[in-house]
Amino acid sequence: MRTFISADKFFLKSMVKGPGYLEIVGEKFGEYTSELPEEEVTLIDYSGKWIAPGLVDTHIHGYMNHDVMDNDAEGIKVMSDALLSCGVTSFLPTTLTSSKELLRDVAETIGRVHKDVTGAKIQGIYFEGPFFTEEYKGAQNPSYFGDPDIDTFHEWQEASGGIIKKIALAPERKGVEEFVKQVTDEGVVVSLGHSNGTLEDASKAVEAGASVFVHAFNGMRGLNHREPGMVGALLSLHDVFSELICDGHHVHPAAAEVLMEKAGHDHVALITDCMMAGGMPDGNYILGEFPVVVENGTARLQEGNLAGSILKLKEAIKNVVDWGLATPEQAVMMASLVPAVSCKIDDVCGMIKKGRAADFIVLNSDMTLEATYLDGIKRFDASK
Repeated sequence: MRTFISADKFFLKSMVKGPGYLEIVGEKFGEYTSELPEEEVTLIDYSGKWIAPGLVDTHIHGYMNHDVMDNDAEGIKVMSDALLSCGVTSFLPTTLTSSKELLRDVAETIGRVHKDVTGAKIQGIYFEGPFFTEEYKGAQNPSYFGDPDIDTFHEWQEASGGIIKKIALAPERKGVEEFVKQVTDEGVVVSLGHSNGTLEDASKAVEAGASVFVHAFNGMRGLNHREPGMVGALLSLHDVFSELICDGHHVHPAAAEVLMEKAGHDHVALITDCMMAGGMPDGNYILGEFPVVVENGTARLQEGNLAGSILKLKEAIKNVVDWGLATPEQAVMMASLVPAVSCKIDDVCGMIKKGRAADFIVLNSDMTLEATYLDGIKRFDASK
């Protein structure tokens, strides 16, 4: 017997349709239709609800008291399962600046277990660093900073089994253009951040192939009328994507609005930058090698600087709608298709499409999460 989902709206790649029906064929999406076939079917009724693609978090360090840098396979699995409650069905476990040896070991661990997780799917690894500069180090340890080294990167990539999808660096470091050209030729996305770089520095890196800016406005030289800096670069350069943390603490809604208007919603990727305290109560935690205090909705180093976030991606899409910065359709796109496209993983996630894995979420009209489905099976139910 064929199975269909009924709902008021379906957020498809190029448009919103509904009311209507979406067929689920085993673990895959079937066709969307406005009418049911004239035969007996199994109907999953979400009347009054909206169906959207599963969210894709392409910058996340930890969740539920586990951190990627713990180098713990079981912790990665806990993160994967717990992220379903955030509406996330695909993610890139994200490293922090650390020793060459630990980064290699972490890459190897994720590479070994990435197909074994049973929750949100690991679609690759994001190396945030270690090729940064100290002025905007954030919660990155500057003792490990250095210039990009292709041999070292290849060691990490080999250890991972070839699943490092993105690496972040500061464009003012030596040898950036050669490194960017090499890794982008190898299919790896380069993002720019934790940087005191100028507009010229960023422009050269983008010309070489870099295409993403790390958590826009944060960890980078700000906009000045005489030197546009990194913020000026992400606002003015073409064909680049910007990560954006919409928790109300990292970026003022007015600044987020400027970015969305200038770059376009289709070039802004909502991310969490979530650390291990996500989903946990307030208290003391660790991010990389630094103590972090979590309270009042923020994660901060002891000196007061923001250190990642405790944001859930389902909250980010609600926030941008509640703030009047995006329509529900745009908000969903910025947390599913755009991050997938920006990291070149849109061939496996980020959209509802016939033949793709039936990874999707059910939203209420106020943008709260009702349920998360993975491979056509309901894995999270907000009512339980």
